[in-house]
Amino acid sequence: MKVLIITALFYFTLASRLASCDLTVTHVSKYSDTDNRDLYYIELLNLVLNKTKATDGDFTVKMAESPLSQDRAIASLQENKFINVLWTMTSRRREELLLPIRIPLLKGLLGHRIFIIKEADKAKFESIKSLKALKQYRAGQGHDWPDTTILKANGIPTVTSPDYEGLFAMLKHGRFDYFPRGVTEIWGEVASHHQERFIVNQTLMLVYPAPFYFFVNKANTALADRLERGLWIAIKDGSFDKLFYNHPAHAEVFKSAKMENRIIFNFINPLLPSETPLDNQVLWHKVN
Repeated sequence: MKVLIITALFYFTLASRLASCDLTVTHVSKYSDTDNRDLYYIELLNLVLNKTKATDGDFTVKMAESPLSQDRAIASLQENKFINVLWTMTSRRREELLLPIRIPLLKGLLGHRIFIIKEADKAKFESIKSLKALKQYRAGQGHDWPDTTILKANGIPTVTSPDYEGLFAMLKHGRFDYFPRGVTEIWGEVASHHQERFIVNQTLMLVYPAPFYFFVNKANTALADRLERGLWIAIKDGSFDKLFYNHPAHAEVFKSAKMENRIIFNFINPLLPSETPLDNQVLWHKVN
């Protein structure tokens, strides 16, 4: 009887230790009930962690309790508070502060920016044929988004706000004229704000290299290694592209954006680190 108790205690202790070794990955919270921008990244995160489950063990993915601005999310990740993974656009500064996994989660499409505009401005924006004409109007962006620096570096008048939802209110009330958004996120945003009578401009597009990466704390090399291995497994077995091209947030892009028919303004990205894998064609989507 004593042996059985000791054996049971041993296995109970072992099971407890194994359970305690399971990985918990905490990501950023939604800004609001209508904010669906992160659904793809959460699914991708689960996908790549599942790819290494057999070798690295089980995991739990959960959401932080409160929303964080990009600046606060970066600071929190630096301090190992609230979150331990972040998906965001890269920059030299961000790669100095955090540890990037240099595989573009959106195959570069976030740098393909089309415009949310007011329905009343449809004809005005369709009349724009040159960058000089576009510069007569004001773009809106988050105050701590890398896109803000990119737009300003390319001479685009830009109005900023610290509040994501506030940007839609600002557009509605004419504080700026258009809201450049990544082609993978714009359709859901317009649908979520249908009561504002916003539309997607069908004639213009800004293009700049803007890879979106997973980032972790500089010291969390174990998680970085697991995410990178999982991403490469998913790329090689086709499950990355299957999720990317078929996800509801993206399928509408290739159906409705008609990127190849737009007037394209190519912009420089002064924030781009030299380590960006621009030459690895498998990682990027190319517009025909």
